[in-house]
Amino acid sequence: MFQYIAFLRAINVGGRSVKMADLRDLFITLGFADVQTYIQSGNVLFTSPNPDPNKLAQNIEAGLSATLGYDVPTFLRTTTELIDIANYTPFPDDAKDEGTLYVSFLPQEPAAAQQQALLALATDTDSFHIYRDQVYWLYRRSLGASAYTNADVEKTLGMAATRRNINTIHKIVAKYLSV
Repeated sequence: MFQYIAFLRAINVGGRSVKMADLRDLFITLGFADVQTYIQSGNVLFTSPNPDPNKLAQNIEAGLSATLGYDVPTFLRTTTELIDIANYTPFPDDAKDEGTLYVSFLPQEPAAAQQQALLALATDTDSFHIYRDQVYWLYRRSLGASAYTNADVEKTLGMAATRRNINTIHKIVAKYLSV
């Protein structure tokens, strides 16, 4: 069995409300085991005998669309990948005191031109770092002070993304994954 963490976009935002118990039931209906959710933002841990995360993400997206009536981009990471993401240090340690670090999950690593376009958006408030199929985004002030939203990242990269606070990722790793 393989353990995965699904990060779902468009769950419990914009007036679209999904109860976590219903989300767990849907994942069980899709054939997954050991299903758990973490907070209300669409973080689902589960196991599957299928080693193909791309195929699993497609199945989850189809199931969510059929049940919820709207598309829910799904970003899967293995436990090893999530531990690596949590431990990766994209900015100097003192940057942690400057603001809040977020991670935007992407479906694949952006091409070089896309990466350059995103990095060119950096300001005194926002710094970006791309590591594989994630964007690390340091807000040096509050989230509301940023000139950008997740939609701007998506537009610049030409692909869907979903964002989580690094603290959420650390808590998932600490609570559910043995390190």
